[in-house]
Formats: sequence, C-alpha cells, structure tokens
Amino acid sequence: MADIIQLLPDHVANQIAAGEVVQRPASVVKELLENAIDAEATTIKLIIKDAGKTLIQVIDNGKGMSTTDARLSFERHATSKIKTADDLFHLNTKGFRGEALASIAAIAHVELKTRQEQVETGTSICIEGSHMVSQEVVVTPIGTSVSVKNLFFNIPARRNFLKSDTVELRHVIDEFHRVALAHPKVHFLLYNNGSETFNLPVSNYRQRIVNIFGSKTNEKLVPVEEETEVIKISGFVGKPEFAKKTRGEQYFFVNNRFIRSAYLNHAILSAFEGLIKTGTHPSYFLNLTVDPQTIDINIHPTKTEIKFDDEHTLYAILRSAVKHSLGQFNISPVLDFERDSNLDTPYNYSKSTVRAPKIEIDRNYNPFQDSESFKRQTSSFNKRPSDSWDSLYVGLDSKNITPQGNSDMKFEGEASDGSLFESNEQVNMTYQLHNKYIISAIKSGMLVIDQYRAHQRVLYEDFLQNMTVKEAVSQQLLFALELHFSSQEIEIIKQLKEDLEHTGFVFSKIANESVEITGVPLNVPESEVSIILEQLINDVQHEVPNSNFSAIDLLAKSMAKSLAIKTGQILKKDEQEYIVNRLFACKEPNISPANRLIFITVGVDELDKKFI
Repeated sequence: MADIIQLLPDHVANQIAAGEVVQRPASVVKELLENAIDAEATTIKLIIKDAGKTLIQVIDNGKGMSTTDARLSFERHATSKIKTADDLFHLNTKGFRGEALASIAAIAHVELKTRQEQVETGTSICIEGSHMVSQEVVVTPIGTSVSVKNLFFNIPARRNFLKSDTVELRHVIDEFHRVALAHPKVHFLLYNNGSETFNLPVSNYRQRIVNIFGSKTNEKLVPVEEETEVIKISGFVGKPEFAKKTRGEQYFFVNNRFIRSAYLNHAILSAFEGLIKTGTHPSYFLNLTVDPQTIDINIHPTKTEIKFDDEHTLYAILRSAVKHSLGQFNISPVLDFERDSNLDTPYNYSKSTVRAPKIEIDRNYNPFQDSESFKRQTSSFNKRPSDSWDSLYVGLDSKNITPQGNSDMKFEGEASDGSLFESNEQVNMTYQLHNKYIISAIKSGMLVIDQYRAHQRVLYEDFLQNMTVKEAVSQQLLFALELHFSSQEIEIIKQLKEDLEHTGFVFSKIANESVEITGVPLNVPESEVSIILEQLINDVQHEVPNSNFSAIDLLAKSMAKSLAIKTGQILKKDEQEYIVNRLFACKEPNISPANRLIFITVGVDELDKKFI
C-alpha cells in the first residue's frame, strides 16, 4: 500500500498558520504595531485604507534590521525574542512566536523597507503569497516600514467572510487603542483613507486616556494605586454614575500587554456592587505588573488570554484596591451617609449637664366653659334652608328635560336590555405575570406575551414607517441637550444624522467631541436620549444585523430596543391592552425585530391535561 502521509509545502503551511494569526485586518495591525514597540520606536504611524482591506502600513523610527535579518524575518518560527523554551517564562516583549510576518506574507502583498542607524542605505523586500518578488538596496529613513496590501488576495473565501468597512474599522481602532494605551510614552498617529483620525503625543497615562476618549473623560476617572509583593496595580476606574450599558471602555494590561479576563472583570464588578445599576458596566483602565514567571501567555494564538499562578489572590487584591479607591475619593457611600447635621449637638451645649425638662400646667383651664356657644353654632349650621333650595328647581318640569323630537334618547346609567357581546365571557381580559408576561384570554385558551419583545415590535414598525415616509413628529426641548462622545463616535453620528432626523431628532450642532440636540422623537424622554445614542453607536460598531440590512433598519431596531418597556416594569390594565392590540395590528406580530418569539398559545386542552 502506498504511503499517504506527506509534508506540506511551506506556502500551504504558512496559509494554515495565517488562519491562527491573521483573522481580519485588525490582526495584522496588532502584529505590526507590537513589532514596532519591540523595536523601541518612539513614533509609530499607522496608515489604513478601506478598513485595512486595501492597505495597512506601519511606519516606525525604531532600530531597524540588517539585510540578513530582514530576509529571515519572513521565515517561519524566526524570532529575536527567545532562544530557549525557558525564555517563554521571562518574556518582556510582545511578539515571540516568529509567525507574524511569515503568516501575513502568505496571504497578502507585503513590502518591507528598513534601515539601521549605523548604515547609510537600507533594504527593500517585496513578497507576494510567500513568494519572493524582489530584494534590493534603497534609501529609506531609520526604522522600518511594512506595507500590507490586498489582504487575503489568494484566499477569496476568507476575504468574503470579512464584515463591512465600518465593523472592520472598529476592530482596527480597538487594536490601535490597546497598544496606544499600554505605551503612553510613544507617539502614535492613525490615518484612515487619507485623513488623520488620531494624533496621540507622548503624555502620562491619564492624558493618553483623555486624548483617545475625549476631554470629558477626565472628570470621570478615579485613580487606583496598589503595590504588594504579588502584584502592582495602577490606572483608573470610571465613576459609578458614568457606567454604560456597553463594555466598550474596559482595559486590562498585564506587563503592558492587553488581555481579556472574565475572572478579573468579575472582581471589578464586585467592587462596584451596589453603586451601579443592574445591566450597566463600569469603565476601567488598569495596568497590572506581575512577575513574568508567574504567568503563561502562550495559551492562545492572539496572546490576549493569560494563565495566572494564583488567580484567587489577584482577585482579592484587585477588588480591594478598586473598592478602596472608590471610598477614598468619596465615590462610595460611608457608614453615616444618612446622618443629618441638623441633629448634631451644638458646640456650646456639647459639655453642659443634662437637666430634666420643666412642665407647667394651667390648673384653671376648663374645656367646657364655651360649650353653649358651640351648640348655638352647630344648630345654626344644621338648619335646612328648604325655602331657598326649592327655588332652584322652579320651571324644570320633567316634560322640559326631554329634547323636542328625540324622545327615545337614553342617558348614561340606564339599564340596557341587550348585551354588547353574545356570551357573558369578558373579552380582552389581561393580566401581568411576574412583571414580565402579559396573559390574554382568547377563545381557545390564552396567550402568554413577552411584554418587552412585543413593545419592541410595535416601536420597530413605527420607527421604520416614520423613517421611510419621512414624516416623523418631533418634540422641541426647552433647553438644548449637549452630549459628549469620542471622535470615533461623532463620525458614526454624522453618518446617521439624516436617518436620525427622520425619526424626530433635531441636531443644532455637531462638534468634534459633542452634539447639541434641540428636538427628540415624540414620547422619548430627555433622560433616555444619551442611552439611545450610546446603544445605537454600539450596534453600528458591532453591526448587530449583518451588512445585508440597511442603515434605517438598524437604526429602527436599535431605538426600539432602547425605548421598549423593560422586563420588571409594572403595567396598568389599559397599558397591557394597548400593547396587545398594537402587537396584533403589526405586520409581523409573531417575532421580535431580533427574530425571537413574542408570544405562545396555551390551549384549554393543554390545561385540561394537567388536571388528569
């Protein structure tokens, strides 16, 4: 029998490795930015076009590479970071697997230009799909420039799985934020389609956060500092009143490396317990410094998950540090938060002796001495003024009450012989169960309706109709409402401005970090406007429906989700009936805008079977 096992060619092996390392344009951005950091660059410029699908270029002023190093950097498992397996537990650099450039070059057109400080000329290398195209000597600045063009050009199936430019751009900016936040001493620039999106000069950590997320972020931050033998914690958490419904501004850095940890995130949430509403998430930007020997960062290809030796200790220290900071800066309530200062003992009487109070009694007081005058007043009040009352009804005979020519008119309160319904069963009887479901009786049994999903469907179709017909009603605000957002979020609002105006929003001004609103859709409370816009921005960034849906549909779904009555809200009878009637007037009453079941039918037969 012939042998069937064979070694894969290098270009095939590189494409398989690229599936682990490069999932989308943001993966390339992450690898190239980390390489620039490892090269000790002080200025890093990121240039992208079409959300990175057409071009990703990273230019740094780091150490650069020699001609031999430049060529070897594209080989598999080629790295300058480690030499033995023990080095994996003493890592102080970003990249160490040696697969980044080789994987990227296997699925894109890559051009590398690099030069070291001690030489006058540099090296230029062009690779397309793992095949060397050219290598030559060029004149180039000190440092390295890597251009990645036409990502996934030789794997069309992978390219088809990429999301829209809006979603891919959000992932790219997220990676840019993670690297920029971890290294405030490095100057970062980001250019998107020729325009400057971020220019982050060298600064301290707090200023770097403000430069990324907007000037209003400064007043939201509470510093956190703690140092023990196990861990050193530094950074900031957001004040409880600025907690959001989304998890956007949550960053953990371990030894200047961004990580995700649901366990440590739970420690932060427990520290905020009782300070934020259910369903909201606090912001935090925390740097954790630990001994590299106590962590393993080689458990995930993207190196965003880390295994700690003693997670329980880190959990307790982190929770205590955050809780201490919230209390130290008077964010969390103290034990005597209900104390009334008016009840304090005055200073002049604080040392005086306690004396029994004197009670004086008027022994000559007689409560019955005015009883005769009281009787006279009572008798005069109860006297019937019959003569004057009779005069009010003069001329109002029964024959004058009935209008001319309409003797059959019936008045409210008269008994009716007939019945509005043939049966004596009361229709449209509704009940609310656990403040979550509406129970409505029907002929064959009953309906169990999810009130949140039902109201979502009603609002969704209303908004969709208003935006399509462009005849929405707006209610003017007495005072203009000013909301603050980051520059990235402002760009999304600009894109959706026209559609938002068709729903009833009126924008008087859109600046770099703020918007001014003078009108909102009918029945939208002013306090909900910021929540609606935040949820909308989050949905657009994550593209909750896929790219096959229009922006109007996405907007209608997002607003309906924000404004629908929530689970747990008590509804009156008329409100319950309103939702039921409006639901079955919709075009699609069966499913919510998120394609989830709205109601179920429980027949009388099913109920009878329960009692057999």
